Amino acid sequence: MYRVLLVDDDRALLDANEAYFADHGYLVHRAETARDALAILRGAKLDCVVLDVDLPDQDGFQVCLQARKYSSIPIVFLSGYTEEESRVRGLTIGGDDYVTKPFSVTELELRVRLRIQRHQTAQPLTVLDFGPLSIDLSRRAVSYEGRELEFSRLEFDVLSYLCLHPGRTFSYGELYAGVWDEPIQAGLHNLQVNIAKVRQKLSGLAPGRNYIRTVRGKGYLFDPEG
Repeated sequence: MYRVLLVDDDRALLDANEAYFADHGYLVHRAETARDALAILRGAKLDCVVLDVDLPDQDGFQVCLQARKYSSIPIVFLSGYTEEESRVRGLTIGGDDYVTKPFSVTELELRVRLRIQRHQTAQPLTVLDFGPLSIDLSRRAVSYEGRELEFSRLEFDVLSYLCLHPGRTFSYGELYAGVWDEPIQAGLHNLQVNIAKVRQKLSGLAPGRNYIRTVRGKGYLFDPEG
């Protein structure tokens, strides 16, 4: 069963697409805003996103840019804009396909299915190994020498974001924007709290190792040597 997220602020169209995909064996998630879409993207295991460009709080292009910071899931844009510039933008920022309205839902489902199948046959590495430390991105699991420890959603998002760029220093603003998708002024304390929790759990899992380092005056980095 393929799992698809349908994102559109046109409720009637969303209802119709949901019914069609469900009838064809898909497990369907739905969202009417960019904020809800990003929350589902982080919390649910998905195979594809059908993403409307026009959303009430943020356009679909911005959603795609945020999603591409941590996911390679296929994204199929839906849009009433037929201009070449809009199609090119959607594809160059990380979209996999671009379907203009009005459209055939039969064709849309076919495009989605083909994108999922191609993605699955060319699936990138989903397990990051740093010696005894292993980060399984698909299972959202962290283990050290085969022993697993549970991390909350935000804790795992922070850790995996740093692990995907080992040795790179991220400022507080860059890290917060990459994980929370909102201005850092809204939650610098939240970032610091979650970094502290990640460090505490890693310390318990891997005593004597220091994987998350503070770069004074600059931010944080993941040290694969620990």
